[in-house]
Amino acid sequence: MPAELLVFLLLFLLGLIAVMTLFSFIPVGLWISAMAAGVRVGIVTLIGMRLRRVPPARIVNPLIKADKAGLSITVNQLEAHYLAGGNVDRVVDALIASERADITLPFERAAAIDLAGRDVLEAVQMSVNPKVIQTPWVSAVAKDGIEVKVVARVTVRANIDRLVGGAGEETILARVGEGVVTSVGSSLTHKAVLENPDSISKVVLEKGLDAGTAFEILSIDIADVDVGRNIGAQLQTDQAEADKRIAQAKAEERRAMAVAREQEMRAAVEEMRAKVVEAEAQVPLALADALRQGNLGVMDYYNMQNLLADTTMRQNISKMGADEEVEETPPAEPSR
Repeated sequence: MPAELLVFLLLFLLGLIAVMTLFSFIPVGLWISAMAAGVRVGIVTLIGMRLRRVPPARIVNPLIKADKAGLSITVNQLEAHYLAGGNVDRVVDALIASERADITLPFERAAAIDLAGRDVLEAVQMSVNPKVIQTPWVSAVAKDGIEVKVVARVTVRANIDRLVGGAGEETILARVGEGVVTSVGSSLTHKAVLENPDSISKVVLEKGLDAGTAFEILSIDIADVDVGRNIGAQLQTDQAEADKRIAQAKAEERRAMAVAREQEMRAAVEEMRAKVVEAEAQVPLALADALRQGNLGVMDYYNMQNLLADTTMRQNISKMGADEEVEETPPAEPSR
Protein backbone atom coordinates (compact mmCIF):
# COMPACT_ATOMS: atom_id res chain seq x y z
CA MET A 1 0.00 0.00 0.00
CA PRO A 2 2.67 2.60 0.77
CA ALA A 3 4.46 1.69 -2.49
CA GLU A 4 1.25 2.14 -4.50
CA LEU A 5 0.67 5.53 -2.80
CA LEU A 6 4.21 6.61 -3.58
CA VAL A 7 3.75 5.69 -7.25
CA PHE A 8 0.44 7.60 -7.35
CA LEU A 9 2.01 10.71 -5.86
CA LEU A 10 4.89 10.51 -8.32
CA LEU A 11 2.53 10.20 -11.29
CA PHE A 12 0.45 13.06 -9.95
CA LEU A 13 3.50 15.30 -9.67
CA LEU A 14 4.64 14.38 -13.18
CA GLY A 15 1.18 15.11 -14.56
CA LEU A 16 1.04 18.43 -12.71
CA ILE A 17 4.44 19.43 -14.09
CA ALA A 18 3.35 18.47 -17.60
CA VAL A 19 0.13 20.48 -17.32
CA MET A 20 1.98 23.50 -15.98
CA THR A 21 4.54 23.24 -18.79
CA LEU A 22 1.75 22.94 -21.35
CA PHE A 23 -0.11 25.94 -19.98
CA SER A 24 3.09 28.01 -19.85
CA PHE A 25 3.79 27.22 -23.52
CA ILE A 26 0.18 27.61 -24.66
CA PRO A 27 -1.29 30.94 -23.50
CA VAL A 28 -4.69 29.58 -22.61
CA GLY A 29 -5.51 32.65 -20.52
CA LEU A 30 -4.80 34.94 -23.45
CA TRP A 31 -6.93 32.73 -25.71
CA ILE A 32 -9.81 32.93 -23.25
CA SER A 33 -9.46 36.75 -23.10
CA ALA A 34 -9.58 36.96 -26.90
CA MET A 35 -12.65 34.73 -27.06
CA ALA A 36 -14.36 36.83 -24.38
CA ALA A 37 -13.64 39.98 -26.41
CA GLY A 38 -15.07 38.45 -29.55
CA VAL A 39 -11.74 38.06 -31.33
CA ARG A 40 -11.19 34.65 -32.82
CA VAL A 41 -7.64 33.48 -32.38
CA GLY A 42 -6.99 29.77 -32.56
CA ILE A 43 -4.85 27.80 -30.16
CA VAL A 44 -2.78 26.62 -33.10
CA THR A 45 -2.09 30.25 -34.07
CA LEU A 46 -0.89 31.04 -30.55
CA ILE A 47 1.34 27.96 -30.54
CA GLY A 48 2.76 29.06 -33.92
CA MET A 49 3.58 32.47 -32.40
CA ARG A 50 5.50 30.72 -29.63
CA LEU A 51 7.40 28.68 -32.18
CA ARG A 52 8.21 31.82 -34.18
CA ARG A 53 9.39 33.53 -30.97
CA VAL A 54 6.67 36.13 -31.13
CA PRO A 55 5.14 37.09 -27.75
CA PRO A 56 1.41 36.37 -28.23
CA ALA A 57 0.44 39.22 -25.88
CA ARG A 58 2.18 41.72 -28.22
CA ILE A 59 -0.18 40.64 -31.01
CA VAL A 60 -3.43 39.64 -29.29
CA ASN A 61 -3.84 42.70 -27.05
CA PRO A 62 -3.44 45.24 -29.93
CA LEU A 63 -5.75 43.02 -32.02
CA ILE A 64 -8.44 43.20 -29.32
CA LYS A 65 -7.96 46.97 -29.11
CA ALA A 66 -8.33 47.33 -32.89
CA ASP A 67 -11.41 45.11 -33.02
CA LYS A 68 -13.12 47.14 -30.31
CA ALA A 69 -12.33 50.32 -32.26
CA GLY A 70 -13.93 48.85 -35.39
CA LEU A 71 -10.72 48.42 -37.38
CA SER A 72 -10.26 45.54 -39.79
CA ILE A 73 -6.80 44.16 -39.03
CA THR A 74 -5.68 40.55 -39.23
CA VAL A 75 -3.31 38.61 -37.02
CA ASN A 76 -0.93 38.04 -39.92
CA GLN A 77 -0.55 41.80 -40.54
CA LEU A 78 0.30 42.51 -36.91
CA GLU A 79 2.66 39.55 -36.64
CA ALA A 80 4.45 40.46 -39.89
CA HIS A 81 4.91 44.04 -38.67
CA TYR A 82 6.32 42.77 -35.36
CA LEU A 83 8.75 40.45 -37.11
CA ALA A 84 9.89 43.39 -39.29
CA GLY A 85 10.89 45.26 -36.13
CA GLY A 86 7.89 47.58 -35.84
CA ASN A 87 5.93 48.75 -32.82
CA VAL A 88 2.57 47.02 -33.19
CA ASP A 89 0.86 48.73 -30.27
CA ARG A 90 1.96 52.19 -31.49
CA VAL A 91 0.66 51.53 -35.00
CA VAL A 92 -2.73 50.36 -33.70
CA ASP A 93 -3.03 53.45 -31.49
CA ALA A 94 -2.23 55.66 -34.51
CA LEU A 95 -4.85 53.89 -36.62
CA ILE A 96 -7.47 54.35 -33.89
CA ALA A 97 -6.56 58.05 -33.54
CA SER A 98 -6.76 58.59 -37.31
CA GLU A 99 -10.12 56.81 -37.43
CA ARG A 100 -11.50 59.09 -34.73
CA ALA A 101 -10.07 62.21 -36.47
CA ASP A 102 -11.47 61.13 -39.85
CA ILE A 103 -7.98 60.92 -41.39
CA THR A 104 -7.39 58.31 -44.09
CA LEU A 105 -4.50 56.14 -42.92
CA PRO A 106 -4.25 52.56 -44.20
CA PHE A 107 -2.44 49.95 -42.15
CA GLU A 108 0.30 49.55 -44.77
CA ARG A 109 1.15 53.27 -44.73
CA ALA A 110 1.12 53.39 -40.92
CA ALA A 111 3.43 50.37 -40.81
CA ALA A 112 5.75 51.96 -43.35
CA ILE A 113 5.90 55.19 -41.36
CA ASP A 114 6.69 53.23 -38.19
CA LEU A 115 9.39 51.17 -39.91
CA ALA A 116 10.91 54.39 -41.31
CA GLY A 117 11.75 55.41 -37.74
CA ARG A 118 9.06 58.04 -37.26
CA ASP A 119 6.51 58.14 -34.47
CA VAL A 120 3.31 57.44 -36.37
CA LEU A 121 1.08 58.25 -33.40
CA GLU A 122 2.77 61.63 -32.92
CA ALA A 123 2.37 62.28 -36.65
CA VAL A 124 -1.37 61.66 -36.44
CA GLN A 125 -1.60 63.87 -33.37
CA MET A 126 0.30 66.63 -35.22
CA SER A 127 -2.13 66.33 -38.11
CA VAL A 128 -4.97 67.07 -35.70
CA ASN A 129 -3.15 69.47 -33.39
CA PRO A 130 -0.37 71.46 -35.18
CA LYS A 131 2.98 71.75 -33.46
CA VAL A 132 4.96 74.94 -32.84
CA ILE A 133 8.73 74.71 -33.24
CA GLN A 134 11.03 77.60 -32.35
CA THR A 135 14.19 78.51 -34.17
CA PRO A 136 17.35 79.46 -32.30
CA TRP A 137 18.71 83.01 -32.56
CA VAL A 138 19.24 83.71 -36.26
CA SER A 139 21.88 86.38 -36.89
CA ALA A 140 21.58 88.49 -40.06
CA VAL A 141 23.05 91.80 -41.24
CA ALA A 142 21.06 94.58 -42.92
CA LYS A 143 22.47 96.73 -45.71
CA ASP A 144 23.47 99.45 -43.25
CA GLY A 145 25.86 97.01 -41.56
CA ILE A 146 23.87 96.53 -38.32
CA GLU A 147 23.41 92.98 -37.03
CA VAL A 148 19.83 91.88 -36.33
CA LYS A 149 19.02 88.78 -34.26
CA VAL A 150 15.67 87.11 -34.87
CA VAL A 151 13.77 84.27 -33.17
CA ALA A 152 10.89 82.78 -35.17
CA ARG A 153 8.13 80.35 -34.22
CA VAL A 154 6.97 78.03 -36.97
CA THR A 155 3.56 76.35 -36.75
CA VAL A 156 3.65 73.09 -38.69
CA ARG A 157 1.22 70.27 -39.35
CA ALA A 158 2.30 66.75 -40.22
CA ASN A 159 1.72 65.68 -43.80
CA ILE A 160 1.05 61.94 -43.55
CA ASP A 161 1.46 61.39 -47.29
CA ARG A 162 5.05 62.72 -47.12
CA LEU A 163 6.16 61.20 -43.83
CA VAL A 164 8.02 58.45 -45.66
CA GLY A 165 10.95 60.07 -47.45
CA GLY A 166 10.18 63.62 -46.32
CA ALA A 167 12.64 65.87 -44.48
CA GLY A 168 12.24 66.51 -40.75
CA GLU A 169 12.12 69.47 -38.39
CA GLU A 170 15.83 70.23 -38.81
CA THR A 171 15.28 71.02 -42.48
CA ILE A 172 12.35 73.30 -41.65
CA LEU A 173 14.45 75.21 -39.12
CA ALA A 174 17.37 75.50 -41.54
CA ARG A 175 15.16 76.82 -44.34
CA VAL A 176 13.43 79.30 -42.06
CA GLY A 177 16.81 80.56 -40.83
CA GLU A 178 17.98 80.96 -44.44
CA GLY A 179 14.82 82.89 -45.29
CA VAL A 180 15.28 85.19 -42.28
CA VAL A 181 18.88 85.94 -43.29
CA THR A 182 17.79 86.70 -46.86
CA SER A 183 14.92 88.94 -45.75
CA VAL A 184 17.00 90.93 -43.27
CA GLY A 185 19.92 91.18 -45.71
CA SER A 186 17.67 92.75 -48.35
CA SER A 187 16.44 95.45 -45.93
CA LEU A 188 18.00 98.89 -46.37
CA THR A 189 18.32 99.57 -42.63
CA HIS A 190 17.89 97.62 -39.44
CA LYS A 191 15.24 100.12 -38.37
CA ALA A 192 12.99 98.89 -41.18
CA VAL A 193 13.24 95.38 -39.76
CA LEU A 194 12.44 96.57 -36.25
CA GLU A 195 9.46 98.60 -37.48
CA ASN A 196 7.95 95.81 -39.62
CA PRO A 197 9.02 92.38 -38.36
CA ASP A 198 6.01 90.81 -40.09
CA SER A 199 7.71 91.55 -43.42
CA ILE A 200 10.19 88.79 -42.59
CA SER A 201 7.46 86.18 -42.11
CA LYS A 202 5.74 87.24 -45.34
CA VAL A 203 8.92 86.90 -47.38
CA VAL A 204 9.76 83.54 -45.79
CA LEU A 205 6.27 82.13 -46.32
CA GLU A 206 6.36 83.03 -50.01
CA LYS A 207 9.42 80.81 -50.54
CA GLY A 208 7.52 77.51 -50.03
CA LEU A 209 9.89 76.15 -47.42
CA ASP A 210 7.81 73.03 -46.73
CA ALA A 211 8.47 71.52 -50.17
CA GLY A 212 9.90 68.03 -49.87
CA THR A 213 9.39 67.89 -46.10
CA ALA A 214 7.06 65.82 -43.93
CA PHE A 215 5.29 68.94 -42.67
CA GLU A 216 3.06 71.71 -43.89
CA ILE A 217 3.94 75.19 -42.65
CA LEU A 218 0.83 77.00 -41.45
CA SER A 219 2.40 80.21 -40.19
CA ILE A 220 5.72 81.82 -39.29
CA ASP A 221 5.65 84.33 -36.44
CA ILE A 222 8.55 86.52 -35.32
CA ALA A 223 8.86 85.99 -31.57
CA ASP A 224 11.74 88.36 -30.81
CA VAL A 225 13.98 90.83 -32.64
CA ASP A 226 17.16 92.25 -31.16
CA VAL A 227 19.91 94.56 -32.43
CA GLY A 228 23.44 93.18 -32.31
CA ARG A 229 26.83 94.52 -33.28
CA ASN A 230 27.71 97.09 -35.91
CA ILE A 231 29.22 94.65 -38.35
CA GLY A 232 29.73 97.31 -41.04
CA ALA A 233 31.79 99.56 -38.78
CA GLN A 234 33.77 96.59 -37.55
CA LEU A 235 34.54 95.53 -41.12
CA GLN A 236 35.59 99.08 -41.99
CA THR A 237 37.83 99.18 -38.93
CA ASP A 238 39.40 95.88 -39.88
CA GLN A 239 39.90 97.12 -43.45
CA ALA A 240 41.49 100.35 -42.19
CA GLU A 241 43.78 98.34 -39.92
CA ALA A 242 44.75 96.11 -42.83
CA ASP A 243 45.42 99.17 -45.03
CA LYS A 244 47.55 100.68 -42.26
CA ARG A 245 49.61 97.53 -41.99
CA ILE A 246 50.09 97.48 -45.76
CA ALA A 247 51.17 101.15 -45.72
CA GLN A 248 53.57 100.45 -42.84
CA ALA A 249 55.04 97.51 -44.72
CA LYS A 250 55.52 99.64 -47.83
CA ALA A 251 57.07 102.46 -45.76
CA GLU A 252 59.42 99.99 -44.13
CA GLU A 253 60.35 98.70 -47.55
CA ARG A 254 61.09 102.24 -48.78
CA ARG A 255 63.10 102.99 -45.61
CA ALA A 256 65.15 99.85 -46.12
CA MET A 257 65.79 100.84 -49.74
CA ALA A 258 66.81 104.34 -48.61
CA VAL A 259 69.18 102.90 -46.01
CA ALA A 260 70.70 100.62 -48.63
CA ARG A 261 71.05 103.56 -51.03
CA GLU A 262 72.68 105.66 -48.32
CA GLN A 263 75.13 102.90 -47.57
CA GLU A 264 75.92 102.63 -51.26
CA MET A 265 76.52 106.40 -51.44
CA ARG A 266 78.73 106.30 -48.37
CA ALA A 267 80.72 103.49 -49.90
CA ALA A 268 81.08 105.50 -53.11
CA VAL A 269 82.18 108.60 -51.14
CA GLU A 270 84.72 106.56 -49.19
CA GLU A 271 86.01 105.15 -52.44
CA MET A 272 86.33 108.64 -53.89
CA ARG A 273 88.11 109.84 -50.76
CA ALA A 274 90.51 106.96 -51.02
CA LYS A 275 91.21 107.89 -54.62
CA VAL A 276 91.74 111.55 -53.61
CA VAL A 277 94.15 110.53 -50.87
CA GLU A 278 95.91 108.29 -53.32
CA ALA A 279 96.08 111.15 -55.87
CA GLU A 280 97.34 113.59 -53.21
CA ALA A 281 100.04 111.10 -52.31
CA GLN A 282 101.17 111.20 -55.93
CA VAL A 283 101.46 115.04 -55.96
CA PRO A 284 104.90 115.28 -54.18
CA LEU A 285 106.22 112.59 -56.47
CA ALA A 286 104.95 114.47 -59.51
CA LEU A 287 106.50 117.75 -58.23
CA ALA A 288 109.84 116.08 -57.60
CA ASP A 289 109.77 114.55 -61.05
CA ALA A 290 108.87 117.92 -62.60
CA LEU A 291 111.78 119.58 -60.76
CA ARG A 292 114.20 116.92 -61.92
CA GLN A 293 113.09 117.21 -65.51
CA GLY A 294 113.11 121.00 -65.48
CA ASN A 295 109.41 121.38 -66.11
CA LEU A 296 109.00 123.28 -62.86
CA GLY A 297 111.31 125.97 -61.53
CA VAL A 298 112.30 126.57 -57.95
CA MET A 299 110.58 129.94 -57.89
CA ASP A 300 107.42 128.42 -59.27
CA TYR A 301 107.49 125.85 -56.47
CA TYR A 302 107.93 128.55 -53.80
CA ASN A 303 105.17 130.66 -55.32
CA MET A 304 102.87 127.64 -55.13
CA GLN A 305 103.79 127.08 -51.46
CA ASN A 306 103.11 130.78 -50.69
CA LEU A 307 99.75 130.48 -52.41
CA LEU A 308 98.85 127.41 -50.36
CA ALA A 309 99.90 129.09 -47.12
CA ASP A 310 97.90 132.22 -47.97
CA THR A 311 94.82 130.09 -48.72
CA THR A 312 95.19 128.20 -45.44
CA MET A 313 95.53 131.47 -43.51
CA ARG A 314 92.38 132.91 -45.06
CA GLN A 315 90.42 129.78 -44.26
CA ASN A 316 91.53 129.95 -40.61
CA ILE A 317 90.62 133.67 -40.38
CA SER A 318 87.17 133.01 -41.85
CA LYS A 319 86.55 130.22 -39.33
CA MET A 320 87.62 132.45 -36.42
CA GLY A 321 85.24 135.22 -37.59
CA ALA A 322 82.32 132.83 -37.78
CA ASP A 323 82.98 131.54 -34.24
CA GLU A 324 83.13 135.13 -32.85
CA GLU A 325 79.80 136.04 -34.51
CA VAL A 326 78.15 133.04 -32.89
CA GLU A 327 79.45 134.02 -29.46
CA GLU A 328 78.43 137.72 -29.79
CA THR A 329 74.85 136.96 -30.89
CA PRO A 330 72.61 137.77 -27.82
CA PRO A 331 69.90 135.24 -26.83
CA ALA A 332 66.36 136.01 -28.04
CA GLU A 333 64.01 137.57 -25.48
CA PRO A 334 61.08 135.37 -24.47
CA SER A 335 57.75 136.41 -25.96
CA ARG A 336 55.25 137.91 -23.59
